[in-house]
Amino acid sequence: MSTAAEQASGQKTVRIGLVGVGNMGQAAHLRNYAAIDGCQVVALAEIRPQLARAVADRFGVPRVYASHEEMLAKEQLNGLVASQPFHRHAALLPELYPHVKFLFTEKPLAISVAAGQKLADLARDAGCTHMVGYHKRSDPAVEYARGIIDEWKTSGRMGRMKYVRILMPAGDWIAEGFLGLVRGEKAVGGLPGEPPPADMDEATAKEYVAFVNYYIHQVNLMRHLLGEPYRATFADASGVLLAVRGESGTCGVIEMSPYRTTVEWEESALVAFEKGYVKIELPAPLAVNRCGRVEVYADPGDGQPPLRTTPTLPWVHAMRNQAIHFVNVCRGRETPPCDAAEAVEDLRVARDYIRLRYGK
Repeated sequence: MSTAAEQASGQKTVRIGLVGVGNMGQAAHLRNYAAIDGCQVVALAEIRPQLARAVADRFGVPRVYASHEEMLAKEQLNGLVASQPFHRHAALLPELYPHVKFLFTEKPLAISVAAGQKLADLARDAGCTHMVGYHKRSDPAVEYARGIIDEWKTSGRMGRMKYVRILMPAGDWIAEGFLGLVRGEKAVGGLPGEPPPADMDEATAKEYVAFVNYYIHQVNLMRHLLGEPYRATFADASGVLLAVRGESGTCGVIEMSPYRTTVEWEESALVAFEKGYVKIELPAPLAVNRCGRVEVYADPGDGQPPLRTTPTLPWVHAMRNQAIHFVNVCRGRETPPCDAAEAVEDLRVARDYIRLRYGK
């Protein structure tokens, strides 16, 4: 039955279930969904019973289940958020796709390209829209910047796009984002992990998984800012630089931890056109109520003065905005910022990076 508020707004509440409510499940996801108007977290599945009950009490979740199978059998859900380590996706997600129309998971899609492609195919065949959590696309700064970039590309008034640079030093990505979380007992058991890629030896696979875990966000953001597919063209042996080229010929680089920032986060992006640029500075991934910063520089020439602007953006952090996007996906109002089919391409770039860097 619809509530008075739902009847007034002409929309029904989006019913969300969660699979896993550990640190990331709470900090990046549950506390954001619990605060969205028109969205209700109606159930959670967690194999740690004490943690599950305590989290449910903290966030007002009415029902708790010991497994995702039990929850899916008993609940009518509009969307499912499965906050699990990515090495479990290959085993877990095929069990979820047939039961939900809309699924959200963290990045990356899987470990290997083969496993990722299989998941994307299974989601498509099951009619499940799988949104993959590349939250940087949902930062208001990136959304604003992408609007400027698209307008410049369409109008041509700033010339052609020439270069994209992404810098991501190692730093404090948590930024007190785990403060106040419910802690619970250590998990015992659970789903098996995906095995290492079959085409790599143990040492290479270890380097590949580390790259996928830490830098896949930048691999994905590069495509988003270019606005087109791209391929890896060079990988420095030191592990600091990855060079790429978009299908239109635009070049780009990803700089990976050329220095460290132990108590700061200094991720940035530069998108350069012939007559100007867009710069983005992004906050730590788990920073709350803080979005990125954008600087737009336009130099039209012909005696006109260059113009540098920095818009004031809303106090909405990327993880919260990402949750709002997923709720809208569940309502049929949006398509996912990144779906499973595109997320496979990130794994392909990662595999090519390792091949370029190590020759295998």
